[in-house]
Order: sequence, then C-alpha cells, then structure tokens
Amino acid sequence: MRTESVALRERHDAEPAVPVVPPLGAASVDAPTRRPAGRRPRSPWRTLLFYGALCVLAVPFVFPTWWMITSSFKPISEIFAFPPELWPSNPTLDGYVGAFTEQPFAEQYLNSMYIAILVTLGTMLFSSMAGYAFARIRFPGQNVLFVVVLTGLLIPSEVTIVPLFQLFNSWGMIDTHWPLLLVTTFGAPSVLATFIMRQYFITLPVELEEAGRIDGLGRWRIYWSIALPLSRSALAAVAIFTFLNVWNLYLEPTVYLQTPELFTLPQALTRYTDAYGGEMWNIQLAAAAMTALPVLVVFVFAQKQFVEGLAQTGLKG
Repeated sequence: MRTESVALRERHDAEPAVPVVPPLGAASVDAPTRRPAGRRPRSPWRTLLFYGALCVLAVPFVFPTWWMITSSFKPISEIFAFPPELWPSNPTLDGYVGAFTEQPFAEQYLNSMYIAILVTLGTMLFSSMAGYAFARIRFPGQNVLFVVVLTGLLIPSEVTIVPLFQLFNSWGMIDTHWPLLLVTTFGAPSVLATFIMRQYFITLPVELEEAGRIDGLGRWRIYWSIALPLSRSALAAVAIFTFLNVWNLYLEPTVYLQTPELFTLPQALTRYTDAYGGEMWNIQLAAAAMTALPVLVVFVFAQKQFVEGLAQTGLKG
C-alpha cells in the first residue's frame, strides 16, 4: 500500500498543472487591477507647461485688442504713457460720446450692419446654388466654366474698380449702397464661396438624390429639401468669412460713397480728426472697439462651425 501511494504521488507531481479559468462574468478577487491599454495619462507638469506656452503665444494676439479696449476709456494724455498702463487710472466715456457727436456714427453703424447681412444672405444663396450646379448637374463645358469662374479669385479688386465705377456712374448709382451690395455679392468673395459649396456637395452620397427622385422630387426640390439642409456647416463657413469681408470693406465704400450719412464703419474711422488734422485717438479707439465687437462675437460663437465647414469641404473633385 505504501508503495502504491508513493507512486500515485509521483505521478500526480509529474502531470502538468491545468489553469483554473473563472466563469464568464465573474470578477477575480486576487487578480491585480490593470490599466486599460492605450496612451498613458499626461503628467500634470506637462499639462501646465503646455497651457503656459499657449498663454505666452496668445499675448501678441490678445494684447493689442486689450490695449484698444482699455485705451478707449482713457484720456488722451494716458493713451501714450510709457510704460503703457493695462488699466485706465481715470476711466472716462468721452471717447464713446465723441464717436457719436463728431459723426453720424449710429447711421454708419447701421449701414455696415445691414449691408453685411444682406450680402451674406445673398452670397449664401447664390453660391450654394452655383456650387450645387457645378457639383451635381452635368452639362457641356462644365469644367471649363468652373475654371473661368475661379479666375475671378486671381483678379485684384483694384484692377476692376475703375470700369465698375464708370458702369455704376452710367446707371446713376454712385453715392448709393447699390454698388456695395452688387459688387460684393457677385464678386470674388462669392467665387470663393461657390468653390467651398461645390467641394462640399461633391462629398454628398449619390443615394440621397436617387431616393429623392424615387419620391418624385425634381432637381430644385432635391437641392432645397435635401442638399441645402445637409450643408449647414459649409454654409456657416461661407457666412462667417463673407460677413467679415464685407464688414471690413474700405476701398469700395471710399470710391462709391461721398455722403457721410452713407459711409460704412471702416470709412468712418478715418474721419475722426481735429481742426488741425490731428488724430483724435480716444475717439478713434472707442469707435474701433465698437466696430470690432460684432466681429469678435461672431467668431467666438461660430468658430467651431467655421472650422468644421472648411474641414468637411475637402479638396475632392
């Protein structure tokens, strides 16, 4: 008996051990917790250095805007003080009051606002229609015509300003807002918007149009009911850069407008001078701060849509 037990023990020790697999769903108590596979978390020091570097790089971009806004509340004697003060020691609203008393600034502000809104809406409509036609409708000479349209981006506005002035002068539109509305709606900004919309519509699946045709939709209904609602991100990008371009126009208003009540803001900012031709810096900075406010608000709240719209257009086709 003793010999058999020893033999059984030796046989048991010679057999390989079979690992015990826990049942599915049962948690192992003794198993050490393991970190999920993937990127290791960034150390706090690296995060601090990263955001510190971003803050340092933001200074050249933020400081001029900060100086403009704070200096608009300073007297003229404090604006050019050295070293510059980051906050006005004697804040005053004389600059903002003078902006409205020296010129019809309220009317000029409304002029820029309604021109920018109308041109933005018109550009969104016509560029989306042209972009959809170039992307989805096949017709003879399509690519050649698109290249001809794109050449509008290569022609500076200074080259065409004289013939356009003669054209609008023959129509009796000088010293009106019609040249600003027509030139900016159908000019180079509209060409760039058409290019962006075309690139976006190319990426839309063909099955969407086929489904619309099965439901009995025509070309116009497919564009208006299917393609246009899906292009919100591209339309947002078009709206933002069109609004910024029209809001900052200076050459065209200077050529076409003569009456101060019809001026736009960039043109009005150059007219704040005293009797000796000197610059009224506190009033100019106050007017510039009010001019830049809509641009900052639009970009802060719409920068995500702007980036997404440009990213989704791609460079296909």
